[in-house]
Amino acid sequence: MPIISDILGKFSKDIGIDLGTANTLVYVKNEGIVINEPSVVAINKRTGQILAIGTEARKMVGKTPAHIVASRPLVDGVVSDFEITEQMLKYFVEKVHKGSFSLLPRPRVVIGIPSGVTEVEKKAVEDAAKSAGARQTFLVEEPMAAAIGARLPVQDAAGSMIVDIGGGTTEIAILSLGGVVVAKSLRVAGDEMNENIIQFARDELNLLLGERTAEEIKIAVGSASPLRKPLQTVMRGRDLVTGLPKEVKVLDEDVRKAIARSVHTIVDNIKMVIEETPPELVADIMCKGIVLAGGGVLLRGLDKLITEQTKIPVFLADDPLTCVVRGTGIILEDIDSLKEVLVSPEDGMIIKK
Repeated sequence: MPIISDILGKFSKDIGIDLGTANTLVYVKNEGIVINEPSVVAINKRTGQILAIGTEARKMVGKTPAHIVASRPLVDGVVSDFEITEQMLKYFVEKVHKGSFSLLPRPRVVIGIPSGVTEVEKKAVEDAAKSAGARQTFLVEEPMAAAIGARLPVQDAAGSMIVDIGGGTTEIAILSLGGVVVAKSLRVAGDEMNENIIQFARDELNLLLGERTAEEIKIAVGSASPLRKPLQTVMRGRDLVTGLPKEVKVLDEDVRKAIARSVHTIVDNIKMVIEETPPELVADIMCKGIVLAGGGVLLRGLDKLITEQTKIPVFLADDPLTCVVRGTGIILEDIDSLKEVLVSPEDGMIIKK
């Protein structure tokens, strides 16, 4: 019933969601970012019951008995398990409204999606949000949301370039006049680098690593270009020869070699996007530079490598991890003047105030 939904909506908090492969962030209108939790759900396979979502579920990854599975419902930034995504969204919506007067929350929701997703994938996100209690769902492409969150003038007649490296996808886009001029969405990002480290440990050191350990090593010593001061850390895992525990010291140089292929794939695609960009917009980007957002851009020396390869200045956005969700929040606060940046789910959809 639309009327009941609208009445319930008056008592609901409008929310913006960065539905990421690695983390989900939630922005509440007039309150700011209230949730930043891993996109992980733990399920008891015997009963089908959800045991934990977010931070609690993340602690269980790789440590569960056979009948409990801690999995990510999003792969490469898109919904791979509809029902679990719906449960996760419902959990976050209810967490936001805990302690408020709304018994049946019916918020308006703005969700960031990767650019270049299919209509089916868009529909999956919309349906999951609707089933989780959203009365209206607006979709925005992640590079656009990241650019708005980084306070780039996306509605001006000038080019802005954003590179958003998340867990599952890397989004590269040239934006102008509230739209995406050229964009590329890669399935190479933070998770792929973790896989590279696992592969390196297996091939070079005969060591079997877990996903979490690989990520911790990447954060501790990962880099895209040589460092002034060498770093080292300890890899702990299982020896593939003896089957016993083993620890090996690794340098930043080893990890850099392990992730080099993924890093160069990202840099090559940034160059390809620049090659496809109209010359007038390239001139703007030469002046304004490339802005980096997303957790993956915290890799040491990545900005330096991109500058060397593209000959364009590179800047890190303020708090790159939260750019997309801050962008969805800015859209929520002023949805009427920013409606042109939304991926309209239905043509001619009316945005209710």
